Amino acid sequence: MLNDPLAAALTKISNAERVGKREVVLKPASKMIKKVLTLMNEHNYLGQFDEVIDGTGGKLKVNLLGNINKCGVIKPRFSTQKKEFEKWEKRYLPAKDFGIILVSTPQGIVTHNQAKKMNTGGKLLAYCY
Repeated sequence: MLNDPLAAALTKISNAERVGKREVVLKPASKMIKKVLTLMNEHNYLGQFDEVIDGTGGKLKVNLLGNINKCGVIKPRFSTQKKEFEKWEKRYLPAKDFGIILVSTPQGIVTHNQAKKMNTGGKLLAYCY
């Protein structure tokens, strides 16, 4: 049993990108993982992904584009306010306006830039650049 399915999924994606694979299969599939992959797809870090329902939690087939330098989860899941995002950007991203931090807010999972625009804080989930 996995303790953190999101961490396992991002590690699998990162390892597959590093060795040059074009596709990776993630198991199990969850709403949070799908939303994180959707946001990474919108920012052109990943290609399209398809859900395969097999009766055991489902699988996600993800097409890789080769655009990820590094991605991972943020542990522990720090709570943050809108005014603290710059501190987290300095800690997890290599440069200003380069990469995304994914945040779980009361309005759903969004990037740190969207959370700033919505004037809300939340819990830090993952980063990708």
